[in-house]
Amino acid sequence: MIRVLLIGVAGALGTLSRYGVGLWAGKALGTSFPYGTFIVNVAGCFLIALVAQIAVSTTLIPPTMRLTLTTGFMGGLTTYSSFNYETTALLRDRGWAIGLTNVGVTLVACFVAGLLGLMAAKLFVAE
Repeated sequence: MIRVLLIGVAGALGTLSRYGVGLWAGKALGTSFPYGTFIVNVAGCFLIALVAQIAVSTTLIPPTMRLTLTTGFMGGLTTYSSFNYETTALLRDRGWAIGLTNVGVTLVACFVAGLLGLMAAKLFVAE
């Protein structure tokens, strides 16, 4: 039961973090592109790769902590459902160029962030 509560609380914190990044990005970067969603998706890809790699390579992150961080916090933080909705709206409202740019940039950046997360984990944990 404690594991479920930890995951739920972490999910709420991830969601609040996502909301905060979205507010900040809208003010700092504008609203012509979904910057907040982009930022949390890239950060989430990096963090989930980092935590998962350390968790499977060592005993530094116990199973409950791994689930709390990945399923809980990063599950609340990342926003692929929002990504899908916003991209569909971009395609519909602003045309194909900006919508496809969002898809391409997000996919490439998240892939690279995941690879960097794996590399960062290897720096923390010598194999």
